[in-house]
Amino acid sequence: MNILAGVAELRHRDQVWSFMQEDVPVDISHQVILYVEGLNLSFDGFKALNDLNLYINDGELRCLIGANGAGKTTLMDVITGKTQCDSGSVYFGQSHNLLTRDEAQIAQLGIGRKFQKPTVFEALSVFDNLELSLKSNKSVLATLFAKLSTEQSDRILQVLETIGLKAQSAMLAGSLSHGQKQWLEIGMLLVSDPRLLLIDEPVAGMTAEEGERTAELLTSLAGERTVIVVEHDMEFVRSIARTVTVLHQGSVLAEGSMDQIQNNQAVIDVYLGEGQ
Repeated sequence: MNILAGVAELRHRDQVWSFMQEDVPVDISHQVILYVEGLNLSFDGFKALNDLNLYINDGELRCLIGANGAGKTTLMDVITGKTQCDSGSVYFGQSHNLLTRDEAQIAQLGIGRKFQKPTVFEALSVFDNLELSLKSNKSVLATLFAKLSTEQSDRILQVLETIGLKAQSAMLAGSLSHGQKQWLEIGMLLVSDPRLLLIDEPVAGMTAEEGERTAELLTSLAGERTVIVVEHDMEFVRSIARTVTVLHQGSVLAEGSMDQIQNNQAVIDVYLGEGQ
């Protein structure tokens, strides 16, 4: 009987250890939060990612640029678990192998992604959109009728302040401008307190004023969080990025400041074009 009890206890410990693995802190002792090494992925003979290497420092705001088909979206798909690569490695810090996890597990680790087109709940208020994101593991009805804790309410109010929508908290999300919807979706990521944010073309379709506000928002997030922005608007990239990575045919073509990138002959030849 004691032997059986001992075996049961050991099995229970294994289950606990498996669960605790998800709670292992992100190891950034080397100041790098994202390691992408030797990444390869082909679609029907097309090399979408070709021995790609990328290292992102903790708290950095990094911009990824490149022509259509350069591998930007595919890279983000692999990082977030949406697409499996053929070979290579992707680590979140030194302790979490992202290639062994699915999309939900990667999100739980603290990686959030915003796609180009905002996907907010237009029939709900701005506040309710943030509340739903805060409690994404519950059904819509259960969430809307559940009572928020003081900590959760404070968190939502803090995010509303950050994204500049405090005055619009009671408005229906469908009534917001395009730019405000983009900010709300960023807020929907922020309420879950991610360490790494992947933002896809945040200023597409925005007015110049909205673009400036978005630049301020993303810049304010860097430091406390790590932000990777994919963008085609070079003026916007210049306004926010200290380091720009240029992708071409699935590989890193060049990396450096915006001035260095714009004066790089290889980049001029394959992407920026003469006279830009």
